[in-house]
Amino acid sequence: MGRGRVQLRRIENKINRQVTFSKRRSGLLKKAHEISVLCDAEVALIVFSTKGKLFEYSTDSSMERILERYERYSYAERKLDANEIEGNGSWTLEHAKLKARMEVLQKNERHYMGEDIENLSLRELQNLEQQLDSALKHIRSRKDKALQEQNNMLAKKVKEKEKEKEKEKKEIVQQRQLEQQNNSQDSSSLLLPQPMQPLNISGTYEARSGGREEEGNSTRSTALLPSWMIRQLE
Repeated sequence: MGRGRVQLRRIENKINRQVTFSKRRSGLLKKAHEISVLCDAEVALIVFSTKGKLFEYSTDSSMERILERYERYSYAERKLDANEIEGNGSWTLEHAKLKARMEVLQKNERHYMGEDIENLSLRELQNLEQQLDSALKHIRSRKDKALQEQNNMLAKKVKEKEKEKEKEKKEIVQQRQLEQQNNSQDSSSLLLPQPMQPLNISGTYEARSGGREEEGNSTRSTALLPSWMIRQLE
């Protein structure tokens, strides 16, 4: 059978307690040295006996250096914990403030909607009326400004449309003028005079001269005939 689990409690016998302390102290110092060598850890061990005797162990670094590092670390931890506690407290206070403000805003919203106003005093009702009047003035002013901006935008769009139409009309007029110019050029080319045939002036003159000579000869011949023969000839 295996050994049962030993219950840890103070050893009442003084001699046995001293022997156990000496054995466990040596083992503890040995374990501290082993973990510092095997794991390359900085270890500082401090043990006080019941008589107040000091037993200590530290790695290659001095005990003072390790203790200073411990003090810095423990101070930072304590400060961080204090900041967390303070932060939690400030968050709690901030949450309460925000909650109260939210309730006030919801109450004002209900009042603006005309709800829960039965318990308001005359002064509170007058203040509420003034706030609503001021809000209406701001709303109307913003509405008028929005309408003016919209009208300006529409007028600008109308002007742009008119400019586009005017531009299209000018383009159409220019196109028609160009077509008319092309048509006039085509008609003028069709109306050009045809080249005239050369005139045979000499032949005509000769023919006319020959005709005149024949007429003269006939005249001269008829002049020699008597008048009654001439009438017969005619």
